Amino acid sequence: MERRLRLRRSEDFARLRKEGRTTQNRYVLMSRLPNGLPHNRFGLVTSGRVGGAVVRNRMRRLLREALRVLNPQLQIGYDVVLVVRQPLVQQPFSDVSRILTELFHQANLMLVESSEG
Repeated sequence: MERRLRLRRSEDFARLRKEGRTTQNRYVLMSRLPNGLPHNRFGLVTSGRVGGAVVRNRMRRLLREALRVLNPQLQIGYDVVLVVRQPLVQQPFSDVSRILTELFHQANLMLVESSEG
């Protein structure tokens, strides 16, 4: 994921925690807030509760790749923070991608598909 698409400042994470709208499932909690930019920015939170450094880094890699693939299908102009929960750790990439897609659908951030089927 490009550096300009990443949230890095603690003020941004705090703003999303305070003002953002949340959507969650048993795997991930997502906070989102319009950012007024012509692109989305993403932040990932993988706490020590999820596992050791190897596990946390693997989860970040999987999430970044899933977001890279999913980003063109998302509405633009949002800051999004994803907080990983323990059950996501056992999931393969295909399930992680599906879980994120469902979460973005729940949050109404997916662009409307022109044709299905």
